[in-house]
Amino acid sequence: MKSRNTIQRSLVLEAVNRLKCHATADQIYAEIAKDHPTISKATVYRNLALLANWGEIRRLEIPGGADCFDHRCHDHCHVRCAKCGRVFDVDMEFVTGLEKGIHDSHGFFFTGYDILFHGICPDCQRSGQH
Repeated sequence: MKSRNTIQRSLVLEAVNRLKCHATADQIYAEIAKDHPTISKATVYRNLALLANWGEIRRLEIPGGADCFDHRCHDHCHVRCAKCGRVFDVDMEFVTGLEKGIHDSHGFFFTGYDILFHGICPDCQRSGQH
């Protein structure tokens, strides 16, 4: 059950939609704090978690990095730059049914998956960081 919408929750959702860059919670907080300096990090983090749980935004768990939040909620793949750490959408058909090929699931009931590719983004390639 969803709780009532709050101004803070609306600010968080608007920031994620405005940024459109797989922003971290800290980046989203900084974006909101520009115009609303009294908002707390805890409020932003709490509302990001709620919005992700409700399916209004997508949380991307990044191994070895901060979680990112995506305004696009449908299943799609991502790539993370090995140099700067930024995350981008990958333009490809999402592979469905991948979990059906798992032979030893250790008793897991699978609820979904994220595909995260690794590479070097164009900015890092241009700057010679690869």
